[in-house]
Amino acid sequence: MHVGLVFNLKKEKTDDSNGDDSFSSVKFLNKLNTKKEKIAFDDTYAEWDTWETINAVKLALEENHIVTLIEADEDAFEKLRKTRPDIVFNIAEGFYGASREAQIPAILEMLNIPYTGSDPLTLAICLDKARTKEILSYYKIPTAKFFVVENLDEFEGSFDLEFPLIVKPLHEGSSKGIFNSSVVENKRELFFEIERILVSYNEPALIEEFLPGREFTVAILGNGKDAKVLPIIEVNFDSLPSGAKPIYSFEAKWVWDTPEKPLDIFKCPAEIDDKLKEAIEKVALSTFKVLRCRDWCRIDIRLDKNGIPNVLEVNPLPGILPNPEDNSCFPKAARAAGLTYNQMINEVLNAALKRYGMM
Repeated sequence: MHVGLVFNLKKEKTDDSNGDDSFSSVKFLNKLNTKKEKIAFDDTYAEWDTWETINAVKLALEENHIVTLIEADEDAFEKLRKTRPDIVFNIAEGFYGASREAQIPAILEMLNIPYTGSDPLTLAICLDKARTKEILSYYKIPTAKFFVVENLDEFEGSFDLEFPLIVKPLHEGSSKGIFNSSVVENKRELFFEIERILVSYNEPALIEEFLPGREFTVAILGNGKDAKVLPIIEVNFDSLPSGAKPIYSFEAKWVWDTPEKPLDIFKCPAEIDDKLKEAIEKVALSTFKVLRCRDWCRIDIRLDKNGIPNVLEVNPLPGILPNPEDNSCFPKAARAAGLTYNQMINEVLNAALKRYGMM
């Protein structure tokens, strides 16, 4: 079978002269100049994949199929139209806008080419954290109280949430925009973080009540009755540097945790009793179902003050770094389930093939 592997290649660094109107927190803090310490890293391309990951997926698929690499750039439509693979393995995060993850699947649907993963609607919804939380709330799936600020001039500072709060960009992934400073204890810190999001990412800010409990991430593989929860991962915040907030921030994910000096950040399988395990799995599978996710997904969950699992975020395009020392969660859960990296990739493909009636 001919498989197209569609991806976005991570750039080595931000090119400020390329006309891109996106901002990083580096640019914002340098521009605002209101903090003594400036963030010394750039999260612009955090969601995209390196050649290491792209080639690892390609090699896995080549165990059983012919694979063509197709970069998800502005020429992607013509490449796909001319190549017309039997199915596409989609790991493309997209270029611009709040619906960027839906761009390639929408093109594939227009061309009537099957593909792995969720459809454009689910991908667009899940990248909008507020819309996701609204749907979860409708289905009575626990998620933290929240509100959204689109314009600081229109925000009067009145709300019914209790401090501490956490401030995030409304539609980013890979911990983009979530820094140690994102957990705020008062209105002064809140206003600063909202302004940082509005200026840095040119998008609304999501403000949530900060949940004080343990945090987990749950990988799901398959569809319908075949959907299975892989071993649950717990985030070990005790491994973070002194003074770090207990969140899986951009610093924790991309700066403090390196292959040279890995953090002991995850425990898999999580050391939890059967009752909590069942509760987490139920919330994760319910979320997967109501958001109509397909083939695979990773769902971040945190316990509230009463020990109830709440959904933090839904990741229908989960990160899949192949090197175990990179602490990529979906592959980590797959390994704990006895799957090699190559088996994991091919199980995702096979789930899609089965869904399309192609196997």
